[in-house]
Amino acid sequence: MEPGQGCASVPRGVRRARRGSLDSRPGSGSGSAPARSNMAADGLDVMENDKSQQKKGEEEGGQKTVAPDMLIKHPLQNTWTLWFFKIENNRSWEDCQVEIASFNTVEDFWALYNHIEPASRLKVGCDYSMFKQGIKPMWEDAHNCRGGRWLINLNKQQRSTELDNFWMEVLLLMIGESFEEHSDEVCGAVVNVRGKGDKIGVWTADAKKNDSILKIGQVLKVRLNIPRQVSIGFQAHTDTMLKSGSTAKNRFTV
Repeated sequence: MEPGQGCASVPRGVRRARRGSLDSRPGSGSGSAPARSNMAADGLDVMENDKSQQKKGEEEGGQKTVAPDMLIKHPLQNTWTLWFFKIENNRSWEDCQVEIASFNTVEDFWALYNHIEPASRLKVGCDYSMFKQGIKPMWEDAHNCRGGRWLINLNKQQRSTELDNFWMEVLLLMIGESFEEHSDEVCGAVVNVRGKGDKIGVWTADAKKNDSILKIGQVLKVRLNIPRQVSIGFQAHTDTMLKSGSTAKNRFTV
């Protein structure tokens, strides 16, 4: 993200999800659905099993019944907050970060995800950020200032073919705690839509925790199916802030 730029209102389609509603997963409407990630799979599979049991009960009983499990939401380990950023003159960069909604269950995640525009349809200069509740998507936040980010660069052609799949997979990796014992090091993620090429960054808390950083990067590369010959790099936020050229030096690559 580029500090020092301004923002505007949230675009059409980006609105607060109705808390408690349960929408279908992406792809339930028109268009093809991205492949579902394995993280948070337990909760999602339970939801599907509940629906099957409900349907079976309706067929056998001749009337609608609601399985008890259908009344129970499936909690996530953390509460997460979605943010939106858009450039607007005469406003500070921080003021341009708009908090959209927070969620802490599988059902509320899909309700929110299905009620916003996909990243590929955001205007150039806009960002989505998803961070653990209480962490702002900015370097200066106390949870972020000592950390860094794994950075995935996509060219303009990949916006229509890869961006949405990558972004959704990153979100599912985070909320499903798929980095295992290193998940506590993950603060959040940002997708930047830019004219020269888009970026997805996964932010971590401490740039000195080498083992955690490498494990997170390795999981990212495998789960996003990034080819072995293509490298992704980790940059410390302090290096990014003090960079002299267009890009900061990578501390790690996988």
